[in-house]
Amino acid sequence: MSAYVVFFKESTHDQAEVDAYLASVGETFEGHPAKILAAYGEQQVLEGAAPEGVVVIEFPTAADARKWYDSPAYQAAAEHRFKGATFRVVLVEGA
Repeated sequence: MSAYVVFFKESTHDQAEVDAYLASVGETFEGHPAKILAAYGEQQVLEGAAPEGVVVIEFPTAADARKWYDSPAYQAAAEHRFKGATFRVVLVEGA
């Protein structure tokens, strides 16, 4: 069953750290079956507060998603994300 990692960027604190994250995150997908479905596209907010940005990544399974998210490569890149902005990140299985 497909699974999705959804990132909601709530607020930016240090753009240089966000830029460092964006420059390094792409290579963390090597060897992982990930497909980026949406990345900071135009939003139409239907309910609630608008996030600064949204990213949706599809994986074949939740286990594949966790393998990528928990990987040393992604966690090293994520350190820049943690320093640069506040995010909500959700792993959700498809129907």
